Amino acid sequence: MKSLFEPLEEDRLRRNRPLATRMRPRSLEEFVGQRHLLGPGKLLRRMLDADRLSSLILYGPPGSGKTSLAELIAHCTKAHFVQLNATTATVKEVRELIAQAHDRARAEGRRTVLFLDEIHRFNRAQQDVLLPSLEEGFLILVGATTENPFFACTGPLLSRSQVFRLEPLSEDDLVTLLERALSDTERGLGQYAVQADPQALRFLAQTAGGDARRALNALELAVLSARTTPVQLTVELARDCIQRRYVPHDRAGDQHYDVVSAFIKSMRGSDPDATVYWLARMLEGGEDPRFIARRIVICAAEDVGNADPMALVVATAALQASEFVGLPECKLILSQAALYIATAPKSNAAAKAIWQAEADIRNGLVLEVPPHLRDAHYPGAAQLGHGRGYKYPHDYPGGWVDQAYLPQPRRYYEPTDRGHERTIRQQLARRRHAATDPSDSPPPR
Repeated sequence: MKSLFEPLEEDRLRRNRPLATRMRPRSLEEFVGQRHLLGPGKLLRRMLDADRLSSLILYGPPGSGKTSLAELIAHCTKAHFVQLNATTATVKEVRELIAQAHDRARAEGRRTVLFLDEIHRFNRAQQDVLLPSLEEGFLILVGATTENPFFACTGPLLSRSQVFRLEPLSEDDLVTLLERALSDTERGLGQYAVQADPQALRFLAQTAGGDARRALNALELAVLSARTTPVQLTVELARDCIQRRYVPHDRAGDQHYDVVSAFIKSMRGSDPDATVYWLARMLEGGEDPRFIARRIVICAAEDVGNADPMALVVATAALQASEFVGLPECKLILSQAALYIATAPKSNAAAKAIWQAEADIRNGLVLEVPPHLRDAHYPGAAQLGHGRGYKYPHDYPGGWVDQAYLPQPRRYYEPTDRGHERTIRQQLARRRHAATDPSDSPPPR
């Protein structure tokens, strides 16, 4: 039985909620952003309009609308809707919920939608508890996560679910939300009659990094902390309330892998401006400079190679110097090395050579060492024929002589004509020509 004061208490709770919570959309028409999912004719929109939900996982950065969308699903579906948070839910609670959903399906013919927030917090055993009920169809899972579900969720759970990725909101979307909050007198800040500089709203949108929660909460702080009446929302006031631009970067998640991938591909693609931007993005996001330095060393070997042998020297020196100097100064060292790699001539011929040789070995090409190359330093080796017929290259003009170093011909290293590899390519061509023309072979001294 409800208390006489319960409506008043609930109203007080609503008023004390943060602006971002109060301004959650009440209909699909109010939902801002994610047009690739909710635009006309898009799959998720069609599923909601037809109330034909299947299990799905909403995956995206903080403040992109995952929880808001789940609440809209609750309003759109005729199925029974329940909500759990994986950070606090136990296996016992999940089993009880599944049992209730099974009974509801038998008694009423009604399915149950389970919204499981932070689903990546469930371990494999906890996720497996859901599988039988999803298979039978009386339970529909709507999971939400900031982590890549292809890393955080089990294969069986993914095979039973649609994965929908939510993107960070655009600046225009955030400005729309901020303007709506300023004009809404019921849930927003309309009662304060805020006089907002459009540039201040744009600044909040730019600085929030696609996070609606961050933008709205900064707006609320600006309005409630203002000392003027009516409130004058200026760029200066907005800057004080949001402080530093949020740089999304999770060192164990998607942002880590995506940004470092962009950094490596920018170096490989010889774009110095993109290279230094992604480098700064990682450093601002708190990435370990030693990790960055190791990526630069790998790129020097894999993507520059012998086209500029100094690239590996510079990269290795940067790794050592970064360890010695530390932050913040090591960012200068990393910038120098990354830009050297980005602007150097490129060749992956050395990398391809080892990859192809490894592939041959793994495919069963295990060659015997030719007798003339075998170790001959110990007593009795000569009786076995080890070293017999070996030609010592330094006894020949130019320090080279034609002789077989593999029992059958193989070609792995094919230098390009870029940078220093052009010289290597010409040198190898001369030697290969001499090897095929005995008259050109230099005689021994």
